[in-house]
Amino acid sequence: MKVAFFSTKPYEKEYFDGLNAPYGHEFCYFEPRLSAQTVAFAEGCGAVCIFVNDDGSAPVLKKLSGMGIRLVALRCAGFNNVDLKTGLDLKVVRVPAYSPYAVAEHTVALILTLNRKTHRAFNRVRESNYSLNGLVGFDLHGKTVGLVGTGKIGLCTARILAGFGCRLLGYDVYQNPEFTAMGGTYTSLEELYRQSDILSLHTPLTPQTFHMINAQTIRQMKDGVMIINTSRGKLIDTRDLIEALKHHKVGYVGLDVYEEEADLFFEDLSNRMIEDEVFLRLLTFPNVLVTGHQAFLTREALTGIAQTTLQNLSDFEAGKPLANEVKA
Repeated sequence: MKVAFFSTKPYEKEYFDGLNAPYGHEFCYFEPRLSAQTVAFAEGCGAVCIFVNDDGSAPVLKKLSGMGIRLVALRCAGFNNVDLKTGLDLKVVRVPAYSPYAVAEHTVALILTLNRKTHRAFNRVRESNYSLNGLVGFDLHGKTVGLVGTGKIGLCTARILAGFGCRLLGYDVYQNPEFTAMGGTYTSLEELYRQSDILSLHTPLTPQTFHMINAQTIRQMKDGVMIINTSRGKLIDTRDLIEALKHHKVGYVGLDVYEEEADLFFEDLSNRMIEDEVFLRLLTFPNVLVTGHQAFLTREALTGIAQTTLQNLSDFEAGKPLANEVKA
């Protein structure tokens, strides 16, 4: 099947091309994101393959459908960027799991870096500055970590933090017995906010979780709380987060995602003026660490994403049941 890939990066092409031989698909790679302006690139293809910041809104899907496209293959777990209620004859598939370890380990990397300030220490030593002033951290052992979401990634994160001797609290609509078996305790969201020294988000973006971290919920948290988000940017109201940082209510922030990241992340903007003043303000805080949506970026995860996507494409082409189909 001929497939149009949007938002393609060189590291993705390497894995898709390298694993495609048994499947025999034909790929057309495009660097721009899928949008109303770029949708015509998919002309002549049977499917499109898109990523987290591509536009899967109803107008774009209607254009794809009109071109004869019948499959939208997401090469990611999240599907909040695709309108599933259009009523079009379009199948949507995703990669529900690739390497939960990749995201979990990056989550813990953010926690450790913020706490022990290794990024600042690295820069100091390179400048022959060996002062330890301002580098004081805290023991993770004995600290209370609240995990919002205890699915595959949340559970992997919990296992790592349990090894540090952390006390684990969890909140999830679907309680996972593996979480309680490792010593975790489920509680209400309000109680989790109240007790957590570190809050880590591992929940999908839905109408119910949109801006779940806001001025009201931050007021319920401990003074100096650490907030980590490796899930979806719009879980956090960034303006409210900045206010909490300014007033020292929030002590540390680690983000691999940002609510307006579509025009920033995955691109080299080093020679351009960034116009997002909220994002620029966020970066001025020394206790804020931002990475550019790279938590998934391991060899194992890229292999898993490519293999599952290729199988999704082949199953559709062969008329087989779609194990990873997403429905409204």
